Formats: sequence, C-alpha cells, structure tokens
Amino acid sequence: MYNQKIMLRISFILVVSVMASLPMVAQTIPDPGTPQGENLKVPEGWEFRLDRPDESVSLGEDPETADIYFVNMTPGWHLTTGPRAIFYHPNHEVSGDYSIHTNLYLFNPNGRNREGYGLFFGGQDLKADSHEYLYFLIRNTGDFLIKRRVGESTELVQDWTKSDAIVIYDDPEVSSVLNKLVVEVSGSMMIFHINGEKVAEIDASELELETDGIFGLRVNHSVNLHVEDLGIGAE
Repeated sequence: MYNQKIMLRISFILVVSVMASLPMVAQTIPDPGTPQGENLKVPEGWEFRLDRPDESVSLGEDPETADIYFVNMTPGWHLTTGPRAIFYHPNHEVSGDYSIHTNLYLFNPNGRNREGYGLFFGGQDLKADSHEYLYFLIRNTGDFLIKRRVGESTELVQDWTKSDAIVIYDDPEVSSVLNKLVVEVSGSMMIFHINGEKVAEIDASELELETDGIFGLRVNHSVNLHVEDLGIGAE
C-alpha cells in the first residue's frame, strides 16, 4: 500500500510537470463550424477595437445600416468593415511555442486594393490605452506587412513586401479569392506563411517583441471578407 501511494504521487507529479511544460492554450476555442449564437447574427462573446476608439460606429447584422457587418456564417464568419479594427474572442489566447492560422476569402475590393487584412497576435491589454499587439497583413496588390502597435503608435517590423504566394482578386467573374495565413512561434523565432509558403522569419527577441497573448483578425477600411477558419495549429 505504501509503495502504491508513492507510485500514485510520482504519477501525479509527472502529469503536473508535463502540463506545466505545455504552452498555455485557452480551454474553449470558438469553433468555426458551430456559430456563436445564431447564423447571420453578431457572434456572441466576440469583441472588437477600433484604431480610433472615439469613433462612434455600429456593429450589427444589417449590411445596409451597420458600420461594421460581422456575423456568424458557418463555417466561420462574414466581416465587412467601415473603419479599421481588430476582432477577437477572449478565449483565443496562446503563449510559448504555437501556431495560429486563418483562411480568408476576399470579395471584390472595388479598386481598394491597398487595404490590408489578416492576423494579429501577442495581444496585451486590448481594452486599455496601452494595448499592444503584432499584426501580419496582406493586401490585393500582392504585398504583405508585419507591424507592431503600442497604444496609438505603430512600429514597422517588415514593410510592405511583394510575394507571389498571395492570391490576388483580379477577375470580376470570380466571387472571391482564398488566402491562407499562418504564424508560427518557435522559441524566439516568428515564422510567417502565406498559402503554404514561408515569406518571412524574424527573431522576436532581437526586436523585443511580445508574442504571448490574444490573437484574432485585423481588417482595414472597407474590406469584404469571409473568414472560413481561425484557430490554433497549422491547418
């Protein structure tokens, strides 16, 4: 009996040690295959933050009247912006080594090809004036951008860079084009992928960048997207 208790204690310690060594991942991640609330309604539990918090905007399910149209549309969500903003669920939080991904369908940009859209990560204090995060955007000119926001200021990590990996919307006969973005964090390295191709690798420690925190979507002005997926792990 005494040996059995020792073995149970050792097993418990091993389990706790293994759990402690795993990256912190929220227990319940929103499932793009299951709407948060009703389809065609604003997803429950999601939050957004404008670049200019003093702007008075409405977020809703009526595309004719809402400044930002953001609804459940399984699989995923449909999002059409007025002002630029970030969108996130508080359970989308990771730390340590991780990979996050999103699949984004861009609809006709009507000539607004320079408006970026994509992922943000490393989100800290997102409701405070001192909020910060990193973001990885693409745009319909075939470029990508990596930047950091701290409060009202932004800092370039990598300026707009051409990439043949980006699928461009250039045929009005096509309803939309799909681009798949992945950000991996391994040790101090941040690795960025577009449609399966590595486009950048940056040492976060050299630039004193924080990668732990909340992740989500960043979408600039007047962008019409379907977000087919957003989650942890390379798809």
